Amino acid sequence: MADLLGGITARTVETDRLNVRVLEVAGRTGTPVVFVHGNVSSSLFWQRAMLDLPGEFRPLAVDLRGFGGTDPEPVDATRGVRDYSDDVAATMAALALGSAHLVGWSLGGGVVLQLLRDRPELARTVTLVNPVSPYGFGGTRGTEGELVDGSGAGSGAGGANPDFVRLLGEGDRTADSPLSPRQVLLSCYVKPPLRPELEDTFVESMLSTRVGEAHYPGDTVPADAWPGVAPGRSGVLNALAPTHFRLDDLPTVTPKPPILWLRGADDQIVSDTSLFDLAYLGSIGAVPGWPGEDSHPPQPMIAQTRAVLERYAAAGGRYDEVVFPDTGHSPHIERPAEFAAALRDFLGKE
Repeated sequence: MADLLGGITARTVETDRLNVRVLEVAGRTGTPVVFVHGNVSSSLFWQRAMLDLPGEFRPLAVDLRGFGGTDPEPVDATRGVRDYSDDVAATMAALALGSAHLVGWSLGGGVVLQLLRDRPELARTVTLVNPVSPYGFGGTRGTEGELVDGSGAGSGAGGANPDFVRLLGEGDRTADSPLSPRQVLLSCYVKPPLRPELEDTFVESMLSTRVGEAHYPGDTVPADAWPGVAPGRSGVLNALAPTHFRLDDLPTVTPKPPILWLRGADDQIVSDTSLFDLAYLGSIGAVPGWPGEDSHPPQPMIAQTRAVLERYAAAGGRYDEVVFPDTGHSPHIERPAEFAAALRDFLGKE
C-alpha cells in the first residue's frame, strides 16, 4: 500500500466471518490497542496515532467491512452495527489478542461501544473519539433518545447527500465541488482552514468506501412523516438509525472498563447542531418542510452521549471527557500531539 507511513505494515487476516485488512506497527508485541475508523474512511486515518503510542503497546487498526481492504460483505442494518462489532471481535480472536484497549472514532465509536455491550470481557478500556450518539444518528430528540417517529424518519440512508454519494462512487479526487470527498474532508472532517499533511492519503481512504444499498449509504423506504423517507434494512447509515442501533442499556454492562471520551469542540458532524442531521438542517432552512422545533428538534448528540455515560458512571463505571478547542471531527488528525498525550495518559493508568 503506497499510502502507508514508515513503520506501518498491512496484512489480511482470515477470520471465521470474512477477511479483514489490518494495519500494525512493525515489531510491536505489547498490550494490544485496537483502532476502529469512522464512516467513509479506513484504517489509514489512524497511522500517526498508532506510531505515537509508546513501545509497550501493540497498535492495530482494522478496516471495517466495505471499507479499505476488508471484504465487501453486505451490512445487515437490522442488527445495528453488530456486523461491524462482530467482525472486530472475530479479528481479535483470529489474532489471539484476548482483551484489548479499544479506540473508536465516529462510527467506530458506536462499534466499540457495541462490542463493549456484547463482549465486555474483550475491552480493557474504551476510548471514544467524536463518537456517534448511543441513540444513533438522526431521528431522535431529548437526552433519552425518544424517536421522533416510529418509522425512524429523519435518520438512515435518506440523510445522505446524493451528490456526495455520486462523487464518492465516481472516485472524484478533485476539489471542484463543495460535495467532493476532498472538500468534505477539508470542511467537515477537520476544521478549516487546516490542510492535513496526509490529505491525499485521507482522500484515497475515503474513496475506498463501497457505495450502494448494501454499503454506503444503504437503502431507503418511504415514510409519511417528514422528511418522507425512513431507514431501510441494509447499509451503513441504516445501521446507525435509532430504529436499529440503541445503546441506552450500556450501564448494565459488567464488568465496566473505564471510558475516555475525546472530542473536538467545533465538530460539524457529531454535535447538537450537526450539519448532517436533517432536523437541524430543516431548522436553518436547508431542508424544506421542517415541521418545527416542537415535533422535530435537532438531535442533541453530545447531550445524549453525556447522559448515557453519566448513567454508566452512576452504575459503577468511570468516564472522563476531554474537549479539544478549535477542533473539528478528527482530533487525532487535527491535534495529533495532544491526542497522543491524552491517549497515552489514559492507557498508562490502566
